[in-house]
Amino acid sequence: MDRRSGCPINLSVEVLGDRWSLVVLRDIMFGNFRTYGELHANSLEGIATNILANRLKRLMEEGLVTASADPTHKQRTIYNLTEMAIALVPVMAQLGAWGSRFLPASPQLSARAIALAEGGPPLWDAFTAELRYLHLGAPKPPRSVLAELDAAYRAAGQNP
Repeated sequence: MDRRSGCPINLSVEVLGDRWSLVVLRDIMFGNFRTYGELHANSLEGIATNILANRLKRLMEEGLVTASADPTHKQRTIYNLTEMAIALVPVMAQLGAWGSRFLPASPQLSARAIALAEGGPPLWDAFTAELRYLHLGAPKPPRSVLAELDAAYRAAGQNP
């Protein structure tokens, strides 16, 4: 693939800087949506089917996502994050913290970002261990950060 320069920021933006790639990774990472149908049905932003298909293909080409056949359903594909994508947890945490601090983000949708920011690197490490378990077959960690983040999201939705 042609790249404009060898600058690491430029290279990162070329891989992740379009309108949808980080959103799709977010939904796989934080929503644990693993199939095309789950990703499309649960898209907060209403991603179009052709855009979702294109982004999944591009994320696979870039080495951020892999695809495998669902053993329980012949026509369904399961998408998994790679180590390269899981390494984005601190970046995603910082983006969420920045967005909830400086942009008009909803309190409920900010809850996960705030929890990740408050938990800092120890929580990010626990989350990466859980993602490695879910996506790469690593041993199951003792802590479920996804459950903790979901609880924060649900609790924020109950506040008026």
